Amino acid sequence: MNINENFLKLEDSYLFSTIAKKVAKYQQENPDRKIIKLGIGDVTRPIVQKVIEAMHKAVNEMGTSEGFRGYGPEQGYEFLRNTIVKNDYKNLDIEADEIFVSDGAKCDCGNIVDIIGNDNKIAITDPVYPVYVDTNIMAGRKENIVYLPVLEENNFVPVLPKERVDIIYLCFPNNPTGVGIPKEELKKFVDYAKENKAIILYDAAYEAFITEENIPHSIYEIEGAKDVAIEFRSFSKTAGFTGLRCAYIVVPKNVFGYTKQGEKVSLNKLWNRRTTTKFNGVSYIIQKAAEAIYSEEGKEQVKNNINYYLENAKIIKDGLTKAGFTVFGGVNSPYIWLKTPNNMKSWDFFDLLLEKANVVGTPGIGFGSCGEHYFRLTAFGTKENSIEAIDRMLLDNGLSSNMLSKH
Repeated sequence: MNINENFLKLEDSYLFSTIAKKVAKYQQENPDRKIIKLGIGDVTRPIVQKVIEAMHKAVNEMGTSEGFRGYGPEQGYEFLRNTIVKNDYKNLDIEADEIFVSDGAKCDCGNIVDIIGNDNKIAITDPVYPVYVDTNIMAGRKENIVYLPVLEENNFVPVLPKERVDIIYLCFPNNPTGVGIPKEELKKFVDYAKENKAIILYDAAYEAFITEENIPHSIYEIEGAKDVAIEFRSFSKTAGFTGLRCAYIVVPKNVFGYTKQGEKVSLNKLWNRRTTTKFNGVSYIIQKAAEAIYSEEGKEQVKNNINYYLENAKIIKDGLTKAGFTVFGGVNSPYIWLKTPNNMKSWDFFDLLLEKANVVGTPGIGFGSCGEHYFRLTAFGTKENSIEAIDRMLLDNGLSSNMLSKH
């Protein structure tokens, strides 16, 4: 057999796999050292009580003849889709059959390429979550990718494409920079998409962390977006579902693509066909768990966890800022994006941080060329570890003074 040679065009190792190998090697050589991991964005707070209760109830139902469920609807149970519409898209004119429940936003961001033609020009921000790039390379579109620089001088908001593109990937609040996009800036992309018959793939996985009023939670808050945008949402960081696996994608029925002959085709119809062919749906137990997030108690409990992570972000950001680092993010997201001192390369800073402070973060270059000389830390650790990590960086081993001496 022949292989899909597009895989040979990828980097040898996925970014976070490389980090894991480096950390494992260091730990093996230094077994007495306690390593604090603020790199991969995995949560640490337990699943909230209301969700646990809902899962227990659903498990019990599955053990009875009348409550047992086998295959469910591939698009998601109506009880969850209707609850999502009622809570997340109130007054935004989104309907339940435009919601597709899935096992993760990462999966959806990767799988969406199934309904995209290979001759499309794809605009992706730089730096960016690697899945957007890698899945398009796997599909054979490496030569069709256009990168939109995300730079400090533009408050980490990407500029509009200088050439016509067909697909635009946007993620806000952003991973990795941690910044949000103001409504007026997002409207520019919606207007561009409408003028150019382009589609925006909008990753809103971190919308629950937004604290500022002018930062939209959904792209559908922007007039006209329902005609040109597909939105990805996740319960992973919102409610700690990284291990439970549940998310959803919104594909409005009036978002269209075109055949080579110019025929207009509903992307909702295509995604539904793809979903019913390749996916058997998220389990009933997990969907009942997701539904419980939207109960009054569930909302309060989940919000407490989000506030916990935002407090961690404040601890990290304030500590680094006081020490003289240039720091971004951490206000509308759980990510802190810091400038490496002395223009240090981001992998060199990773090694220094691991060796001197035993703290793990993510090198900015791993997210794209514009991420060089930057570094990402996450607020998903415990409060105690967040405090200790900053203390180590700023106090222990003279790390701060050594790094900042020429900053």
